[in-house]
Amino acid sequence: MPGNITRKELKQDKFAVEVAHGVDYFSGHRKNFILYGAIALAVVVIAAGIYYYRGHQISSRNQELGEAIALSNAPVGQPSPSGGPTFPTDQAKNDGVAKALQKVMSDFSGSQEAYVAEYLLASQSADAGKLDDAAKKYQDVIDHADPNYASLAKLALAQIDASENKRADAEKLLKDLMDHPTDLVSKAQATIAYAKIIAPARPDEARKLLTGLLNPPSDISPIANAALQDLPQK
Repeated sequence: MPGNITRKELKQDKFAVEVAHGVDYFSGHRKNFILYGAIALAVVVIAAGIYYYRGHQISSRNQELGEAIALSNAPVGQPSPSGGPTFPTDQAKNDGVAKALQKVMSDFSGSQEAYVAEYLLASQSADAGKLDDAAKKYQDVIDHADPNYASLAKLALAQIDASENKRADAEKLLKDLMDHPTDLVSKAQATIAYAKIIAPARPDEARKLLTGLLNPPSDISPIANAALQDLPQK
């Protein structure tokens, strides 16, 4: 499994830019998603999965995983321009994606591809509001997947913990991410997530953390500034 995707490559990838726009959207609609923060992460999770397998040597395992992931882009209720799969309804599409991911897990049990598939299934569960099932799957990924996907699973699980008022557990996960950043979850991203979670109880600490990400200016600064604006004003 590839292990060295640089931050620069992520920034240059068109899909990664689209994901960043999605993050901005969810940040701007925080009130609508505060109860289920993991729902927003489902978009990022699937996007990261698509990016991570793009452009690398194809094997039978990641080819099958790639095909399962690609189903998430299949059209609903209309023919596919490329002649690929199509689905009559969104539910049929979700079921099709889930079936394909479960097949990857069954065919390649114990492999990294299987844990990526489980990770994406967890995101699907989170998106459907099945948080207990999502949390169980994320924890399994944390325990067994490579550091990159384990880090994304930690980020997602922290959001679920926070939504269920398990703030101590959420903080522990995010502190670990801050101390051990990866190619897919930077220290700055983990810091923003941590600041948002502690903001209701410790707004001054959250403000200090977010302010520290504004200078020198970087790609993460606008997201940090948006989170800063969401904090209770003094």
